[in-house]
Amino acid sequence: MPLDRKVLPVIARSHPRPWRRTLLAVASAAALVVATLVSLPGTSQAATSLPCDIYGNAGTPCVAAHSTTRALFAAYNGALYQVTRKSDGATHNVGLLAAGGYANAGDQDAFCNGTSCAITKIYDQTTRHNDLSVSPAGGAGPVDYPSDAAEIAVTAGGHKVYGVWISPQHGYRYVGAASGVAVNGQPEGVYMVASGTHVGSDCCFDYGNAESTPYDTGNGHMDAVSIATTCYFSPCTGSGPWVEGDLENGMFQGANGSNTANLGNNTTYVTALLKTNGQTTYAIKGGNSQSGNLSTWWNGALPNRGGYMPMHQEGGIILGTGGDNSNRNMGTWFEGVMTYGTPTDAADNSVQANIVSVGYSGQTNVPNGPQGTVTGPGGKCIDIAADDTGVNGTAAQLWDCQTWAEDQHWEHFADNTLRTLGRCLDINGNGTANGAQLELWDCNGVGGQKWVQQADGSLRNPQSGRCLDSPSGNTANGTRLQIYDCNGSAAQKFAVNGGGANVGPGGKCVDVAADDSGVNGTAVQLWDCQSYAVDQHWFHLSSGALRTLGRCLDINGNGTANGTQVELWDCNGAGGQVWQQQADGSLRNPQSGRCLDSPNGATGNGTRLQIWDCNGSAAQKFALS
Repeated sequence: MPLDRKVLPVIARSHPRPWRRTLLAVASAAALVVATLVSLPGTSQAATSLPCDIYGNAGTPCVAAHSTTRALFAAYNGALYQVTRKSDGATHNVGLLAAGGYANAGDQDAFCNGTSCAITKIYDQTTRHNDLSVSPAGGAGPVDYPSDAAEIAVTAGGHKVYGVWISPQHGYRYVGAASGVAVNGQPEGVYMVASGTHVGSDCCFDYGNAESTPYDTGNGHMDAVSIATTCYFSPCTGSGPWVEGDLENGMFQGANGSNTANLGNNTTYVTALLKTNGQTTYAIKGGNSQSGNLSTWWNGALPNRGGYMPMHQEGGIILGTGGDNSNRNMGTWFEGVMTYGTPTDAADNSVQANIVSVGYSGQTNVPNGPQGTVTGPGGKCIDIAADDTGVNGTAAQLWDCQTWAEDQHWEHFADNTLRTLGRCLDINGNGTANGAQLELWDCNGVGGQKWVQQADGSLRNPQSGRCLDSPSGNTANGTRLQIYDCNGSAAQKFAVNGGGANVGPGGKCVDVAADDSGVNGTAVQLWDCQSYAVDQHWFHLSSGALRTLGRCLDINGNGTANGTQVELWDCNGAGGQVWQQQADGSLRNPQSGRCLDSPNGATGNGTRLQIWDCNGSAAQKFALS
């Protein structure tokens, strides 16, 4: 595994899902309709003021508009993006909660429940159908992978929405000359909202105009905006990241590349903007997408290095890569548009004000949701070789924990599988012998893909009866993991930090009311298992406590009597927060001597859980994954 990953801070966050209790039916794809886009050049007649309405009214209409979070035209009510389900290859279009509104993340959650999904298409909201698909191989990179659809959830307009998490060798493209997009020195503008904290220094995290095929055809054949820590032309001010112009064969900040006036943007959300008249001048702007105005980092001459005056754009569109499919960088992306003609500063300022009004919130640099790291010997993480691109048979190993590494974030599903990159932690050949090695493989339900967290901190494979193991307790990067006789040693301590499902009566999951926002005293209940629900993933601490949302499963008032209800409460070491898995599948509280219980064996959603005399009945079967 390369050693050039940059370390980013871990900041955990959960996100409310007010729609989760009533799962929305899977909707059919809506027609892509935009009532106000006019012929080029022209003026939009839209009465409202979303970004493409603003630009259209200023005489520079959008010719491409992409987002996984919201509508960019007030009249738009079509699909935003397509997801493909890993379990069966089915596809589904994710649309809006209302015309001109925000993405229906609950629809995605319902479609992808119990498996994983990838974003396989991002739809153009104009009538031009300049949709983005997964990038093909190019001159500087192999074929790309689609992004995990649930890797990064944030809030926009008060609603949960999903961004596009770009890891190395992930990206999207419109191959060919997209309809209406600038070519051969025509004027244009482009902006994107992206993360200023999930960034890297390699090439390239871009959005905008690129070659019509994924090959470098020379200077000036691109006009894409980038945000990265790439100081391509020294000197640069600070350590970035900087909003830059990828004009091909250079990440430009000024006339000839360098521009020490560009101070960079490292806010959680960045509005990154690039525009040009295509002949002699261009401008670079940046700002905090959560507050304030745009800063103009450059407004002057195009580079005079040869080939940039005039520009030679080809009209392709890229997201997350460079023009020749240089796909070694990373980032998080939420929305972006391209215009016909050079937008006015007044229009740019109005668009920035609209973006700020969205109220984007949540961290953008750490995969979130129910997935989490699995830490093992030496504090190292279970990692998949090949940096976020694991295919069947890729080795599972130990590696330094890296907060942005998608292949180090695992979700423990209710079927006892551990999954990352849409595949399962698997024993090679479904083996059961000591020393059988671990790998990544398509989830197929075999016994070699089942992992149950034990009270001593080990992960046991029930089929073999053996535990996940680091050979001889090795902690070096690249140590290939195996199974071995369970022995309680440090070599077998693997903490599933994202937790796992606790499946009770009727196959329902132990759930916290209030959708991932539980405070002290919040009821703990049964609910349909939902793989995306953070509050259904419980981490079993060595003390015996069960924790989710940063709090513990607690007996109300630290009670011991039959019928005392359970709740969520700050972890405090009280006896009412200790739970021991029994051989018969029950969870016993030692202080009371009673077991977690569903009253009268009820299995309905919302059934409030309690403690009761241990009796071995189905009402007391709660299997920790």
